[in-house]
Amino acid sequence: MKDSHECSNSNAIEPAVFQEARKVGPNRRALGVINQNMIPNKRAVSERNEVLDKKQVDPVHRPITRRFAAKIASTQKVKAEGTNKRSNLTNSNGFGECIFVDDEHKLVEDQPVPMALEKTEPRNESDQMDEVEMEMEDMMEEHVLDIDISDANDPLAVAEYVEDLYAYYRKVESTGCVSPDYMAEQFDINERMRAILIDWLIEVHDKFDLVHETLFLTVNLIDRFLEKQSVVRKKLQLVGLVAMLLACKYEEVSVPVVGDLILISDRAYTKKEVLEMEKLMVNTLKFNISVPTAYVFIRRFLKAAQADRKLELLAFFLVELSLVEYAMLKFPPSQLAAAAVYTAQCATYGFKQWSKTCEWHTNYSEDQLLECSSLMVDFHKKAGTGKLTGAHRKYCTSKFIFTAKCEPASFLLEN
Repeated sequence: MKDSHECSNSNAIEPAVFQEARKVGPNRRALGVINQNMIPNKRAVSERNEVLDKKQVDPVHRPITRRFAAKIASTQKVKAEGTNKRSNLTNSNGFGECIFVDDEHKLVEDQPVPMALEKTEPRNESDQMDEVEMEMEDMMEEHVLDIDISDANDPLAVAEYVEDLYAYYRKVESTGCVSPDYMAEQFDINERMRAILIDWLIEVHDKFDLVHETLFLTVNLIDRFLEKQSVVRKKLQLVGLVAMLLACKYEEVSVPVVGDLILISDRAYTKKEVLEMEKLMVNTLKFNISVPTAYVFIRRFLKAAQADRKLELLAFFLVELSLVEYAMLKFPPSQLAAAAVYTAQCATYGFKQWSKTCEWHTNYSEDQLLECSSLMVDFHKKAGTGKLTGAHRKYCTSKFIFTAKCEPASFLLEN
């Protein structure tokens, strides 16, 4: 009884504002205003202050005085846009009103403004155009692809140091190059004879079904030997056969025997002559057989171009046509390989195609390849004519999916 009596008397001494709030209920809260002429009793004021000090009021319903809000506003910087502006008004006696704030009774200026209605500062038209251009550049910017990521788990691909390998190849490729006019030092042979020999060796290479590396190394050995050793024309074919024999010993798993090479030459030479020429060649070259050829680079560049089978065969067809031509000796092997890939892409797609990835891995821009590429297009157009058609016949078979019949990129010759 005593407890109930104390509870009933507690309502009597409770401030009028709190009694009104209790009547309204938890879902609706009244906006209580303390009249400036009204003198509250000391117990009610002390109870209110005690509640505020102990923060027992619900944070959502926490009373905020305008004087306190003005003090906060004076010490903090707020953004002009998207912020709630509160007035710093006080009554005539300087006392701030005690306001209970809730979702249902927010002032209009305190309610958030929808994003669609927010006022934004007008931007300069040139700034807007700059932003659009930057966005378009970001969208159109081509990134260099990691072409070795798919070989990360393949130990034979040596993805960890493959870039170092090709950096080394680029550094030493000049050691395998010859002077583009070395034939002037030969007294009995000329560049036309060299072309006939290599055109014939392309067919021999195909008949023995040898790997690509063997053909490229064979041609390299011939040129390096002829640059240092004078040869009579009746021994030129022997030089070609011995060069292929050395290349087979270096590149092939199963090497053709000397007797097979003699039969290929229609018994023009004896076994003794073959072995003597082999000895002369390795001593002339100081046993330096291994040099970076165009094949070493073209395999890497085709990978950078993400080439399919058709594009790969067309690139090899173009570079083999270039092996026959003495005029192509002025280009280093890496540039020859890059130009073959570029020309093959142009012929396949019908327009100029040279991606950032290709440029990165070849270290050649499109402009640097145009001269070599134009010559390749010219060779491609004339491949089926004349007497030197060994490469054309080779790539006109089903084994090479009739690659030689592909239309050349003639538009590269227009410039």
